[in-house]
Amino acid sequence: MCGRYATTANPARLVAELDALDETDDRPDSGPNYNVAPTNQVLTVVRRHDHDHPDDEPRLRVRRMRWGLIPVWTKAAEPRVPAKGKPLFNARADKAATTASFRDAVKKRRCLVPMDGWYEWLVEGQTDKGKAIKQPYFMAHADGSRLYMAGLWSTWRDPDHRDMDPLLSCTILTTDAVGDLTRIHDRMPLPMPREHWDAWLDPDHPAPHELLETPSPQWVSDIVARPVSPLVNSVRNNGPELLADPAAGSDERTGQTSLI
Repeated sequence: MCGRYATTANPARLVAELDALDETDDRPDSGPNYNVAPTNQVLTVVRRHDHDHPDDEPRLRVRRMRWGLIPVWTKAAEPRVPAKGKPLFNARADKAATTASFRDAVKKRRCLVPMDGWYEWLVEGQTDKGKAIKQPYFMAHADGSRLYMAGLWSTWRDPDHRDMDPLLSCTILTTDAVGDLTRIHDRMPLPMPREHWDAWLDPDHPAPHELLETPSPQWVSDIVARPVSPLVNSVRNNGPELLADPAAGSDERTGQTSLI
């Protein structure tokens, strides 16, 4: 699964790197986020036609979306506010095309979610009272380069308030872990190599089925897992110290709130 990740990306950097359009609505950049959690606003990359010129070639666009997909058919709990449902921050890649909440997005609303890396927790012993000790690990490229994970997105509007701005939301696809990552968790977010972006983000055609399959170990051969500070256990903590080696004598303050 992928329930927490870190990102130092910002719209200006992504727009420049990808030659994309900035569609983040001029919201102030909140800076790096070392403890991204479901319901946070996150950066995504989509490829869409211009609304006023639909015959033009589609362009890459950087957008902010709520992490936790809200299906288009979700009812409103109150005016302009979607009813709460399951926290759809992950979708199984092997089942998304046949799952009601995701199948429409698989056909025509696919995205990329940029991140520096993601967290998982591994049980490593227990306390004197028999409570499991969970050590957080951070999975990232060995060279520190950015990862782009396959995602799906949705646009929600209150049917009784069609004049409202659309609420954009997304989910990260997950697949079976492969290679060395299997020792940390049996699931992992689905990475999308650059050579497959055109097919994955194509707004006019379904994605090739093979892009939803479990990737070969070569796709993740340069992703390494390393232990990090238990500070990440609490979503209240946020800073580069979360990525510190716990064996290096860093501050061991911990919170108990966890998405595990």
